[in-house]
Amino acid sequence: MLTFEALDRGMASAGAQRMAQLSDLRYNLARFAKAFSIVLALLLFGFISVAIISGFLVYQALHPARSSSAINLGVMMGHPSTFSFPDATGAQHEGWFFPGLTGGPPIVVCHGYGAQRAEVLTLVTALQEHGFNVFLFDFSGHGSSPGITTLGYRETADLRLAIQTIAGRDDVDPSHFGLWGVDLGAYAALEVATTDKRIKALAVDDAYADPREMLQIQIKASGLTAIPYVSRFSDVAFRLVNYSYRNPPPVSTHLAATGGIYKLFVESDDHPALAEDTVELFAKSPQPRQLARDRQSYSEMPDDDRKAYESKIVNFFLDSIPPTSRQN
Repeated sequence: MLTFEALDRGMASAGAQRMAQLSDLRYNLARFAKAFSIVLALLLFGFISVAIISGFLVYQALHPARSSSAINLGVMMGHPSTFSFPDATGAQHEGWFFPGLTGGPPIVVCHGYGAQRAEVLTLVTALQEHGFNVFLFDFSGHGSSPGITTLGYRETADLRLAIQTIAGRDDVDPSHFGLWGVDLGAYAALEVATTDKRIKALAVDDAYADPREMLQIQIKASGLTAIPYVSRFSDVAFRLVNYSYRNPPPVSTHLAATGGIYKLFVESDDHPALAEDTVELFAKSPQPRQLARDRQSYSEMPDDDRKAYESKIVNFFLDSIPPTSRQN
């Protein structure tokens, strides 16, 4: 027969078991909470680290090292003159105008990413010697121009304004423009050519279809894309910085508008990613078009190869928009 004393012992034993179970539960919960906090802290640290690395890479890409373009025009052949124009923000971009045949077609020469106008002077000289009027300037964030680069968005606006300003001169043909550009300059030239009917000939070297593609090329060059999500975070940061340019689609989607414009696409073996983009742009563009290939990009060519390249560009423009005066 169960006594009160035995019942009390049983209840005490059950209570002790429940207390032990509650103690184990609290201990397990505490361990889980500690482990969860550690995992959460590691994830937060990883997120912040990737965000910081990505932000630094984007900043670095938008602020390429500047090189000086301080040149005394008075001692240069070709009698160039300084010719400035304002950009969309009102800041002045100083350019150099090299006169050719009065009333002849002007060619705007567009330097590449991380470069500046003085680095393409030999091409300018070659074009001027054959009668072309030539204009060149520094894109935003390059050389003497203020601001930062946007890898093509703002630079397209710069080029449009440069063309508009040059077209107002009375010593050029305002209806027959030629454009030459490499990578950054090539993107801007292609974009302008899709909407500006004054562009009659276009030579682009190592072109790309979207500034976001150029960003990823720069990010990969850093060697940090092995870190997970760096490429994705960098793209997000770049799009936020350039939020006002969120609408432009890749230039490859509207190349049909360049029908009738003489086009020369040049790919270089030492920039395989850009070469692939250039070939794709060539394939999507309408006639008339040409595709050429070089072992090295223009900026890296030795003197003999550079002269051959410049002759190829000059001959392209001579065939497309020969420098004859169209003034009345």
